[in-house]
Amino acid sequence: MKIPEIFTSNPNEFNQPPIEQASTIPSSWYHDQEVYDFEQNVLFARNWQYVCHQDQLKNVGDVVHATIAGNPILVIKTKDEGIRAFYNVCKHRGGPLAVKKGTTTVLQCQYHGWTYLTDGSLRGVPDWNLVELFDEKNFGLEPIELSFWDGLIFARIESGGPDLQQIVKGISDRISPISMEKLQFYNEVVYDINCNWKVYLDNYLEGYHIPIVHPELANLLDYKNYVTEAYPWYSLQHSPFKGEDNVYQTEEGEAFYYFLFPNMMLNILPGRLQVNLVEPVSTNRCKVYFWYFYDDLSAKESTGIIKDDLEYSEVIQQEDIEICEAVQRGLQSKAYDKGRFSVKRELGVYHFQSLLKKLFQSVL
Repeated sequence: MKIPEIFTSNPNEFNQPPIEQASTIPSSWYHDQEVYDFEQNVLFARNWQYVCHQDQLKNVGDVVHATIAGNPILVIKTKDEGIRAFYNVCKHRGGPLAVKKGTTTVLQCQYHGWTYLTDGSLRGVPDWNLVELFDEKNFGLEPIELSFWDGLIFARIESGGPDLQQIVKGISDRISPISMEKLQFYNEVVYDINCNWKVYLDNYLEGYHIPIVHPELANLLDYKNYVTEAYPWYSLQHSPFKGEDNVYQTEEGEAFYYFLFPNMMLNILPGRLQVNLVEPVSTNRCKVYFWYFYDDLSAKESTGIIKDDLEYSEVIQQEDIEICEAVQRGLQSKAYDKGRFSVKRELGVYHFQSLLKKLFQSVL
């Protein structure tokens, strides 16, 4: 694993004074290729990554595909009602896998047709009778570790980061009686954004930009009482609403906006859940996934809640995309290196960047 030169040349960058005195991470961390590669190896490979909700794997043979640190994976519901994960890579020549048509218990390579059982073992190899010194036991799929929490499924491809239960400790108690486990999957929306993954997260983690970037949202929130709370591995943002006539207050209860390190967000409301994941694509590109879940799909559709949710979210996302792409250009300019934090408004950003520094420093 190559250590970025900009890390070794200035180890003082990892010092993190209190927010009142701290500077933001250097702009080079948002566009340097060595930093990006380092993040993939030590941040995304070693920490739990959200894959899907259990409702997306209701039936035997259901499969969800994902990417972790550039590695394709799949998660499948097996015939014993278990859930397993593997690299989505055939051991023949690296082709992708899908459930074989007409079955629910066989995975087939979409390149040359090799088949595997859902325990990962190699089942069938077409036109292989002349091959010598070949043992099928050595060509099974590579398994991946899974962890589960409140209906959400996470995977990681290397050990080294904190335990999932350690990361989410306290959230279930805080959001009670809301249970994410009982929710139903509605749909997925994906945005391709021309910014580094950290730019998007920095933006999510503060309400400082709301009055300027989201004027409609600013009319709904009691901005003066916008609060951010920081915990060991996550942060929580919440704010009272100014009135009851808005898309977020259709049911009684509180709204919670959680960030889970390193790149996941949970927007939790009574009867509703929006899961966001920021997937790095390159130094200046990322994909942002939105998954929508509801406690009663038919009721939420008939009352227009789902339609309102998706339409309002789309407005907010387009506003965020525009500003994040502009910020990326600014960070790559010669005019900027580091900034400072608003003590009142940017605790979430400070907390995230502090965790980044702490993790990077631990492996240097």
